[in-house]
Amino acid sequence: MRATAARILASPRLPAVALWAAMAAWAAVLAWLSVQRHRSFWTGRFDMGNMAQAVWNTAHGRPLETTDVLGEQFVRLGAHVDPILVLFAPLAWTGRLPEAMLVAQAAIVAAGALPAYRLGRRWLGGPRIGLLAPALYLLYPPLQWATLAEFHPVTLAAPLLMGAIWAAEERRWVPLAILAALAALTKEQVGLALAVLGLWLAVRGARRAGAALAAAGIAWVALCMAVIIPAFNEGQGSEFLGRYAYLGDSPGGIVAGALSRPWEVAEVLVQPARLGYLAALLAPLLFLPLGAPLLAAGALPDLAINLLADWYPHHSFRYHYVAVIVPFLVAAAVLALSRARPWLARQGLATLRVPAAVLVAWALGCGVVLGPLPWWSHVPGGSAERADQYAPGAHARTLARAVAMVPDGVTVSAGNLAGAHLSERRRILFFPMLDGAEWVVVDRRRPFIFGDRRPVLHEARVAALRDDPRFRIVFEEDGVIVARRVGAGEAR
Repeated sequence: MRATAARILASPRLPAVALWAAMAAWAAVLAWLSVQRHRSFWTGRFDMGNMAQAVWNTAHGRPLETTDVLGEQFVRLGAHVDPILVLFAPLAWTGRLPEAMLVAQAAIVAAGALPAYRLGRRWLGGPRIGLLAPALYLLYPPLQWATLAEFHPVTLAAPLLMGAIWAAEERRWVPLAILAALAALTKEQVGLALAVLGLWLAVRGARRAGAALAAAGIAWVALCMAVIIPAFNEGQGSEFLGRYAYLGDSPGGIVAGALSRPWEVAEVLVQPARLGYLAALLAPLLFLPLGAPLLAAGALPDLAINLLADWYPHHSFRYHYVAVIVPFLVAAAVLALSRARPWLARQGLATLRVPAAVLVAWALGCGVVLGPLPWWSHVPGGSAERADQYAPGAHARTLARAVAMVPDGVTVSAGNLAGAHLSERRRILFFPMLDGAEWVVVDRRRPFIFGDRRPVLHEARVAALRDDPRFRIVFEEDGVIVARRVGAGEAR
């Protein structure tokens, strides 16, 4: 038996087998948790339902059409330029679109371990030690959080940008062009990260390719902000610029405001929440990205976007806003470790095995303290954040029965959490909007008005629904109410 174990450990195929096994296990666990959270009714109309509706409408001949918070139909490109969503249209025919999208997201993100491994093997000097890179990628708590934070196209930027970094490093121009283009299609600002990657590539000797990538990235962002979003938003700019209104009311104004009033920027950046956010991004990597600053700089555009926003999820590592940041920090950590090899040798470490083992153990420990896996809540000091959202209980089963009562295709008004399960239709309204709704699903135990818990206002709107002669209550159990519009001549 010992001889067999020795042969397995000595096999040249072991790194590849370990890599694929880790990817498969990670994808399976994160996909299962994502689906469980959805079945527990903890995904929202915004954003899970919004994405599912855009994909469903695309599959039915209305590319990226969704219903906005005011009940108007519009093309999603007027909010975010993430046309990569159209590639998910075939999943609409599964009959379980949100769940299929969540599974696909987990699998695609896990695939980012492949280019990470190629980078690790190249920079660290071998296939076995190269496994450190995909280990850091998969164990990185912010990446796990991004994958479990419902479905967002920008989350797919993490594996695509990791692939772009690998292609840039190995001068694979065709894969670089394809991966960079796909990454740019996940969200409008990704071109800024690609521009910094182009600068990194130019500094490393590929000046023409680097300049072309940088120019293309900046041009894409300019096109998105100045042309595409206004074209699908009645000539208006991005509504999300309001999160930076204290600096300016346009992209140029925001940049000018930040440059002309640096004291305001500094005052925002030193707030404890922002500093804690930075620490949570760097600590799991032992601050190694700082040792490869030009590659890590690819994270700076999104770091600036997140740190300067006045909406708290931007500067939390538990949301999808970290997706573009992840590949640059992980890759920079691996590159910094490779550069530290001479110094480590002078300390008596002839190989990188010990530092690599320390890094993996540290990353795993940070995952216990900071990560999203619900099992860590049973470990002393482990994270319990959202740990109760992965087990469908009696209330979720009641919501499932209520949702199943709503016929396909009809316009429905629903609360945020029920709405994620009712978005496979052309039009869906946010409760308490009722005009045009044929059915209403509302949950008094989770009193959301749009995306915020507002129990007093919610209860008032539920009371108004009960008194509305246009609707009849057809189901009420455990705080869940289903109402149907009264037909012509039908008694209430």
